[in-house]
Amino acid sequence: MNRLFGARARLRWIHQILGGALLMPYFLLAQVGVGVAAGGVNALSSLPLALTAYAAALPLAAVTAVYGLVRPLSVAAVRAMCAVPGERLAEGPARSWAARGRTSAWWTLHLGVGALVSGMTLAVPPMAVVLIVLPFASGLRESGLGLGWFSTGAGPYVAPLLGTGLLGGLALCAAGAGALLARLAPVLLGPAAADRLAAAEERAADLAVRNRLARELHDAVGHALSAVTLQAVAARRVLDSDPGFVREALAAIEDTTRRTVGELDTVLGLLRDGDPAGQDAAPAPTLAADLDGLLARTRASGTTVTADQDPGPARDWSGLPAIASREAYRIVQEGLSNALRHGAGPVELRIRVQDAAGTGHRELEITMTNPPAPPPTPPQAEGHRTTGGRGLRGAAERAALLGGRVEAGPHEGRWRLRAVLPLAEDTR
Repeated sequence: MNRLFGARARLRWIHQILGGALLMPYFLLAQVGVGVAAGGVNALSSLPLALTAYAAALPLAAVTAVYGLVRPLSVAAVRAMCAVPGERLAEGPARSWAARGRTSAWWTLHLGVGALVSGMTLAVPPMAVVLIVLPFASGLRESGLGLGWFSTGAGPYVAPLLGTGLLGGLALCAAGAGALLARLAPVLLGPAAADRLAAAEERAADLAVRNRLARELHDAVGHALSAVTLQAVAARRVLDSDPGFVREALAAIEDTTRRTVGELDTVLGLLRDGDPAGQDAAPAPTLAADLDGLLARTRASGTTVTADQDPGPARDWSGLPAIASREAYRIVQEGLSNALRHGAGPVELRIRVQDAAGTGHRELEITMTNPPAPPPTPPQAEGHRTTGGRGLRGAAERAALLGGRVEAGPHEGRWRLRAVLPLAEDTR
């Protein structure tokens, strides 16, 4: 009984009645044409002509269904009323002609079946009610409803049984048609290969944006927290003996946090609106404009950093392509963060613009080395990490976006991070 009269069956029944209502404009147009072709008669006055108009209305519906927005409308109705899982249905308008053809087939089927079920829903219940009450209303048998044959030898129970059977048959037809439409919906409205490809490209683009924002948050906030923590620790240790160093460390902490808040506002603006937060958004740091400040803040934590830079003859880092300058800054920032968190001793940074072997192009090489941290004591061993994590992976992704590479690991007794970034423009 639940399959015939349950909530799912009722919703599917409503879905079919909706299809019948949608067929009405096509049917009215077709019946005018059929009436004219039949000699100017009213096609609704004759059952054969009405059926002919119904048959002529279906091709009209099929033609209009190639319009792209028919599929999202149909999908929305199927999801709401036919209990079909959403992942089995396509998103958005039909793109290819094959998808439009399948949508047209669905639209025609839905409207055609819906019109039949709608007609039965309008006609059967009143007829069934009359048959059920017929034994108790003798006047009905003498009326002009064509029921006089029940006054013959037929038993009084035949009419109620027939009326009940008609209602049951109507429910069975509606449930069967609803199940048929629900079964065919994923076939005719399901995603095609082009739809799956478009969805995969959309997911990939969304994932790329999410990864980029995650890298920006990790690099900006992670480095700032590491630097500020070490600066505060160093200042606390010499608070009484070296007030000058303490003042420098506090100034570096202030500068680091101010810059990080600006970068964080920029990333949050991207998360909220998809664009930097208006004209006041902090520009992305670059090697040309921000490397010296980054090195100064790192040194303020008490870590010795020696930098060997060679942008080229009589040139500075402002000659780098903007994207290479931004990504190179972040890679240096991540390398310094790892050195502060996991390394020990001085950091040696070397940045060079050089000819790429065998290509004739230029490339930017970043090499950063520092002594590895001493082995952790047993109580600290659990969870200790000397090879980095998300940061190094993010640095590798940044380099890969430019067609470069990042190598990180032990090298000649030290820890080395080496990045090579191809340059799209000549920086000599």
